Amino acid sequence: MSTATLTPDAPTGSAPAKVLPDEGRIGLRGNLRHIGALVRRNLLQIKQDPESMFDALLMPIIFTLLFVYVFGGSVGGSLGGGRQEYINYLVPGLMAMMGMNIASAVGTGVNDDFRKGVMDRFRTMPIARSSVLIAKIVVELGRMMVATVILLAMGFALGLEIKTSVVGLLGAVALSAVFGAAIMWIFILLGLSLKTSQSVQAMGFLVLMPLQFGSSIFAPPATMPGWLQAFTDYNPLSNLADAARGLMLGGPVAHSVWLTLGWAAAITLVTAPLAVAKFRKRT
Repeated sequence: MSTATLTPDAPTGSAPAKVLPDEGRIGLRGNLRHIGALVRRNLLQIKQDPESMFDALLMPIIFTLLFVYVFGGSVGGSLGGGRQEYINYLVPGLMAMMGMNIASAVGTGVNDDFRKGVMDRFRTMPIARSSVLIAKIVVELGRMMVATVILLAMGFALGLEIKTSVVGLLGAVALSAVFGAAIMWIFILLGLSLKTSQSVQAMGFLVLMPLQFGSSIFAPPATMPGWLQAFTDYNPLSNLADAARGLMLGGPVAHSVWLTLGWAAAITLVTAPLAVAKFRKRT
């Protein structure tokens, strides 16, 4: 199947074609070819609408400057240092946050594609249903990597120090990408389940805010009240932030890394099949 047949963005005036059943006989090579064509289609959309990259380009800069210069002095003091110490604490935590914020855009995009009729056209084609959603995740992971590179560049400009090695830094980036991909399945499921993109954004906000600020991303849990410390201990973002700090700055990492991978696997195993099933059945 050519790439051109997988880019049906223009709506037609005719009645929707019958949705085909999922193609169970499509092999791995066919799936990869379909995913590649759909990734190209999504990248072309970004090329036509470069403003859609503003969150990935500007969010790391704004968050880094905001938290370093507003909270760096006070929180850095509680860490036994100053603003410099807080930069080393904050940037690995923000890597965990990037995946959550970029992931929320996936649900909005899927919801918009259904509203415009694009997804209905895809469902009439003899392609694996999962390939449509996986292509979305691949492109969003690319946007997440762009945001992470900008975040690290800002961190180094402000004095971030990697106290382990380049391998540790790459491990932290890879771990953030794995967890980010898992979180994207949640937002895809939201985008397929809710009626409007506004409701997806509102629900995403309700999910993101408690997880991000009730974690060890911005401040050490030791400064929090006891009930919030208990929530932070079970928050997967805290595990990811602690693992990234250990990989970049040194210290024990095995426990946090395995917990993060366990969370990622559990979230994917639960939400990915639900998202694919919802994609097949949504009307």
